[in-house]
Amino acid sequence: MSEHDQREYGQLYTAAKRVLTPLFRFGWRVKVSGLENVPENGAAILCPNHTSVIDSFMMPLVLPRRITFVGKAEYMDDWKTKFIFPAMGMIPIDRSGGNASERALNAAARVLERGELFGIYPEGTRSRDGVLHKGHTGPARLAFRTGAPIVPVGMTGTDEINPIDRKLPRLFRTVRIQFGTPITADRYAGREHDKLVLRQITDEVMFELQQLSGYEYVDTYATKKAEDVPVEPVPLATLETAGRSAAVA
Repeated sequence: MSEHDQREYGQLYTAAKRVLTPLFRFGWRVKVSGLENVPENGAAILCPNHTSVIDSFMMPLVLPRRITFVGKAEYMDDWKTKFIFPAMGMIPIDRSGGNASERALNAAARVLERGELFGIYPEGTRSRDGVLHKGHTGPARLAFRTGAPIVPVGMTGTDEINPIDRKLPRLFRTVRIQFGTPITADRYAGREHDKLVLRQITDEVMFELQQLSGYEYVDTYATKKAEDVPVEPVPLATLETAGRSAAVA
């Protein structure tokens, strides 16, 4: 996908945000903290936990800057999401054939290289069991490739609004969105191909997401098949060590 093609998506971002923001603010109580951790300009990788399809609407509505996500091309086959997701800046990625995750990362890198915000769910898909799952290394790879910081984003309450398999959202619930301290790959310069380093950074992100969201962490992928670098399982104790390492780095 060329840069021109990417810019075909999100052309209605500003208009859609102006229409949806008051509707969402009326329908739900949205509490935001840590917004100062999102850079005012320049590239950044925003990594939220993911429990509901409505996550992809809530976070853009509270950000002062435009954010772009990649999403599965199947959304383009559903009339409910065919227009609104691309209008909000989602770039559809065909997951059939070839390396879909690599295509997604290439699209993400182009967004970041333009100095924009990019959103990626490190769990790879929505959690269907209400817990926080092991992260894929895509965000870490992007941080090395583009130099952009990773901002963990804890989101709670969206699973109460729009649980899995519920057709209509519940109104008047509370959503909390907390933006955490940015994590960078600077201290690992030159080790972008080291599988253990990619896992270390990813575990730091997941530790912060656990702290921000309060969801229980389980050391299994939410996806049926892992799409990132194969590594040994990492217990929660290692995540806690990673979090402490990030704090003192």
